[in-house]
Amino acid sequence: MFGKLFGRGAERSAADPHALSVPRRRNGMYTLRALGDTRVLALVEAADAGDWEAVKAALAPFDLGRDHQVLGELADMDGVQDWIGRAVEEDKEHRATALLISGARHITWGWEARTAARAVDVTQDQWRVFHERLEIAEDQLFEAAELRPEWVTPWRRLLTSGRGMSLGSAVNETRLDAALRRDPLDLETHLEWLSQLQPRWGGEPGEATAFARDAFARAPQGHRLGCVIAMAHIENWVESDRSDCLDDPAIRTELRKAADHSILHPDHQRAPGWQHDFNTFAMALSLADERHTVRRVFQALDGAYTSWPWTYFAEPEKQFAKAQRRA
Repeated sequence: MFGKLFGRGAERSAADPHALSVPRRRNGMYTLRALGDTRVLALVEAADAGDWEAVKAALAPFDLGRDHQVLGELADMDGVQDWIGRAVEEDKEHRATALLISGARHITWGWEARTAARAVDVTQDQWRVFHERLEIAEDQLFEAAELRPEWVTPWRRLLTSGRGMSLGSAVNETRLDAALRRDPLDLETHLEWLSQLQPRWGGEPGEATAFARDAFARAPQGHRLGCVIAMAHIENWVESDRSDCLDDPAIRTELRKAADHSILHPDHQRAPGWQHDFNTFAMALSLADERHTVRRVFQALDGAYTSWPWTYFAEPEKQFAKAQRRA
């Protein structure tokens, strides 16, 4: 009844009491904020204020040792580096959590200093700051992992810092094994390794796709690990000289099966930030010129845009809007 009176928004609120209200759309879309979750918004606002006690309270519903997306909200926030060090030094009871947040933030902060420029275009000063921040991150993440050996998030972040510091395949494979021992189906760990296997990072052509297919073969129905297939094809598109390289019937079939097995399966459970996974499939299916499943993905998104992975385009928001209209 209330759904009929107030529309789809009321239905969403009834289904998910923590869902953020959808802001006014522009071009039929809006940018997802705080993983679309009121609890995450409270966390983000506490972190923005530098209020460690409020941050800890807001983290209560989440497991930061496993929830990469919630950790990512803190890691991506400018200013966290200004106060998190005090929490590391002063809060002995929650030192592991503070170390994890600080380590994750220092990696992102390091990449911000390096920028997305090609290696040959990065200045010596940028390289120096980049490595200084990654070294701090490594020390903090290793200590967090030692204090909380069951956590997977430190090891996934150590894969990122290891790639940035060019520590080599042996070191990074050890870190991969450590992460997967803690969660063999962890999507973010698989996605990070998928990046490391790209030719631009020293991998062999086809190696990343084979890794993705092997991982997906072990995924239970409804598990978000199916996103590894979508991201593998996006990465292939990034590496290719042909903008239509995914326009292939076999690729469309593989993407449909992966979506049906994972994010579109009845057993799929939507956690805060589920829209990120749907955006990944939306981009991959659009690049493959798929016309059926992509419509279902965009209908579920209902205009919710996440910058990743659309930032591979020069004008990501315009590309999302274009793909959504076409679907």
